[in-house]
Amino acid sequence: MVSAMVTRHRTTAALALALGLALVAPMGADAARPADPTPGASGVGDPFFPHGGNGGYDVASYQLDLSYQPDTKTLAGKERISATATQTLSSFNLDLRGMDVGAVWVNHQPARFSRDGTDGQELTVTPRKSLKKNQRFTVSLSYAGTPEVVTDADGSKEGWVPTADGALAVGEPQGSPAWFAVNDTPADKAIYDVSMTVPEGLTAVGNGSLVSQRTRKGETTFRWRTRNPMASYLATITLGRFEVTRSRTPDGLPVYVAVDPALVAASAPVVAKIPDMVAFFEEQFGPYPFEIVGAIVDDAPEVGYALETQTKPVFDRAPDEATMAHELAHQWFGDSVTLSTWPDIWLNEGFATYAEWLWEQHSGGATTADQFAALYKTPATDEIWNPAPNALAASEQLFSTPVYNRGAMTLEALRVKIGDKNFSRLLRSWYADNRNGNVTTADFTALAAKVSGQDLGAFFTVWLTTPAKPATW
Repeated sequence: MVSAMVTRHRTTAALALALGLALVAPMGADAARPADPTPGASGVGDPFFPHGGNGGYDVASYQLDLSYQPDTKTLAGKERISATATQTLSSFNLDLRGMDVGAVWVNHQPARFSRDGTDGQELTVTPRKSLKKNQRFTVSLSYAGTPEVVTDADGSKEGWVPTADGALAVGEPQGSPAWFAVNDTPADKAIYDVSMTVPEGLTAVGNGSLVSQRTRKGETTFRWRTRNPMASYLATITLGRFEVTRSRTPDGLPVYVAVDPALVAASAPVVAKIPDMVAFFEEQFGPYPFEIVGAIVDDAPEVGYALETQTKPVFDRAPDEATMAHELAHQWFGDSVTLSTWPDIWLNEGFATYAEWLWEQHSGGATTADQFAALYKTPATDEIWNPAPNALAASEQLFSTPVYNRGAMTLEALRVKIGDKNFSRLLRSWYADNRNGNVTTADFTALAAKVSGQDLGAFFTVWLTTPAKPATW
């Protein structure tokens, strides 16, 4: 059959050439045709946040032009998104909570839009012309309103949290759509260019480098831009009254620190350690990932936590040394090397907690072995052992004790099992191989086996997925 078909095609082609005719292939049933346009998925199927993120496109950059009035707690925004379609699209979704959308344009043409979704975060956009697979396109929109404070399943607050003199923007795990339209999945990293206009006298601090600062008619506009791709939950544009200090590390890395005036004295001893911490973590893990480092220390007791916002961690109070070390270590593990889906959060928090231990050991305190031994003494009924760090049942367990402490213990147990030399190679390779990317636990366990030359399947089962105190490994 195949050989006969080939002979026939050759004969037909020869006849056409002999007659001087152009040969056009017939449109058969199996001929390639463009896929019919279909809507992009309203979520990427994350086990904990199935409607977070959106299917059908990949974002390259966000450009935001925002203004905020603390007296009325109102935000107005103009936004431009540059993206590439990963399928033919008749429509697609963006994540946006609340806010009144004025208009949406796709490739400079007005587009229809609607608000739907059971979680209240879906903005569905229907362009005038369907988008082809691999087509680059832009989305522009305007919106205004009072940004939401998002309450997670564990009771923590995120999103746009007002403070006495401004607001704190924190996005982990699902708060970023409170203040801009976004493909809110950690797997779609992008470049950010954010301008914020605030009343004169306030400061707006964002990710990356300060491109410009301009005051006119009683308002100041701050423009921040990242050089490296960033997951949406790491974005911030925190504003209020801050004392700002600029400096450089001994290696020339710019340092930008903004501290609430009431917290300057209490923060100073820890903030001063930022250059030393960066230098130490570079020795342990590899070169600092970004173009600038710093911190934002705000008076925001209603938040109740610190967050590793990229390039400048946010602190809701004057940080202690361990917390500063934790959030700075996240710049390597969490910000540069980022989880793909939320159940793998131990790759962020376990690593940052272990980095705390390394810093304390470096500073003359307890060793990593001491930390492990102290925690291992806790009874089998203690909350540290259950759930296992990579076997979380629901989103309210994302920031549970085992993710941090048992996650760090997993790394210390691994160090002992494979030896210091292999463990050091593993941490440095994990960062170097995945810088600016997204990872899974399976990626890490495979690399650990490769670097050590050992079968570590049973080890990782005991430490990461078995909801009981490890006894043998």
